Amino acid sequence: MNVFALFQTRVADALKALYPSLAEDILSRIVVEPPRDASHGDLSTNAAMVVAKPLGKNPREVAAAIAAEFKADTGVAAVEVAGPGFINFRLNTPIWHAVLKSVATQGADFGRADIGKGEAVNIEYVSANPTGPMHVGHTRGAVFGDALASLMAYSGYDVTREYYINDAGSQIDTLAKSTLLRYREALGETIEIPSGFYPGDYLIPVGQALAAEFGSELLEKSEAAALPIVKERVLVAMMDLIRADLARLNVHHDVFFSERQLHGQGGDIDTTLEWLRDEDMIYQGRLEPPKGKTPEDWEDREQTLFRATNYGDDVDRPLVKSNQQYTYFAADIAYHRNKYLRGFKHMVNVLGADHSGYVKRLQAAVKAVSHGEAEIDVRICQLVRLLKNGEPFKMSKRSGDLVLLSDVVEEVGADATRFMLLYRRNDAAMDFDFAVVKEQSRDNPVFYVQYAHARTYSVFRQAAEKLPGLDLGFGALTGADLSLLSSDADLELIKALAQWPRIVASAAEAHEPHRIAFYLYELASAFHGFWAKGNQDVALRFVNADDSMLTKARLSLVAAVRQVLVNGLSLLGVSAPEELS
Repeated sequence: MNVFALFQTRVADALKALYPSLAEDILSRIVVEPPRDASHGDLSTNAAMVVAKPLGKNPREVAAAIAAEFKADTGVAAVEVAGPGFINFRLNTPIWHAVLKSVATQGADFGRADIGKGEAVNIEYVSANPTGPMHVGHTRGAVFGDALASLMAYSGYDVTREYYINDAGSQIDTLAKSTLLRYREALGETIEIPSGFYPGDYLIPVGQALAAEFGSELLEKSEAAALPIVKERVLVAMMDLIRADLARLNVHHDVFFSERQLHGQGGDIDTTLEWLRDEDMIYQGRLEPPKGKTPEDWEDREQTLFRATNYGDDVDRPLVKSNQQYTYFAADIAYHRNKYLRGFKHMVNVLGADHSGYVKRLQAAVKAVSHGEAEIDVRICQLVRLLKNGEPFKMSKRSGDLVLLSDVVEEVGADATRFMLLYRRNDAAMDFDFAVVKEQSRDNPVFYVQYAHARTYSVFRQAAEKLPGLDLGFGALTGADLSLLSSDADLELIKALAQWPRIVASAAEAHEPHRIAFYLYELASAFHGFWAKGNQDVALRFVNADDSMLTKARLSLVAAVRQVLVNGLSLLGVSAPEELS
């Protein structure tokens, strides 16, 4: 049961009855949410202010008319008009008890929505160059993209999780040359790795595998002949390494899309540029010099340009380099046209902080290749600074100068890594303090939330000890007398649970999984707060040996808290342990 959605529908129905001429698009802008000040009531709506102007009426006049429609509503204890036209509702307690029943009956589906209505969504995340193991710079985007995919799938979208393999270009040639050196090393040669090559030890096993497979055969070939053989094998090895790193974080993908399929004669880039010419979206022209310092590689020459400014970008973008090779952006356009032709009109790309300049050009590309039918949301994940007790923390570096994803997971675990990276907006830089993440305190959000979940099991163990004959099965709890849950503390905790469906829907629509992490912390805080009140007031204890009926009702509340915590943690890809060591 989504209380907020229920009353949003009721308010819209009241407006339709009062003003039949109101258009649906106006009604869709109505919001029902908790008031900023809890003393104002349980729910608040801006409905009167949304519709007043189209109706040509005073907002408070409209608000009074809407309020009058709820005077006889049995779920409403009081309704009042406030400020410029807000309508505040106080609900009767049976409404809140119905929320608990919904949690019990819906279980893992409590909070699940159908706002996506089966729409196909492509979420591309990580997409690191396959030149080595995952490092900490990739970790935030990996966790963000994976959690967003889970959140949107839970909200009714048909989600495809995609990884774009950057396996074309000079960096892959350099990788193959670096591997060829490791192959020679495996055969007994002493090697020196030149500047600009990949020095990481992770290429040693690839060189050894090549030596085992080919012996000295590759030495007899020219570099031009040997490199394609090496390249194929090292790419497979690097992607296996990357998949293993991602699996440590419980991050998975449905599709691994190779950039190489875009290139070559008759490839997607060729066909896309031909299509763009037919659509008059590219032209031959010159670009103005960039403002400020002119880059060394800028050339004042006639070149093939995409009309990006026609689609909201700041400048038109080059598609062909002076050496006649395609630019990275040409591949980007072809790739996103490929997505569109696969049926995706809703795309999300998760990129690192160094790609913030790509937002407008990707939006322009998607708008162009779909004739405005598709949209893309580019999510930038800002940098993460590793600290310990507030000081920069240097970990082992088995990959040149990089801190590996596997190092971070080994240090604090996948749960802590995922939750902490999601416990902040993706577009805000963050500090990841290993000392805080290891604390067992309220200052450590992942511990605090998981502890709340473990504490729900502790409550049930306590109930079994103090009331050994009490039936704690699902059927018994669903039949508990919820009318006994009438204290302010009971209702406050139930109201916190009632927020969950609204939080899920808003987080999915905004593409902001951090809202889930924030909510779980607040719910855990409310639950721990109730526990603390019970230590001071016997009447508020979850388990009361002298009142089995109240205990069963309270246990139904505890079970509901547990279920919502599990639902939320599962969306974040974080475990819900029954006990904490």
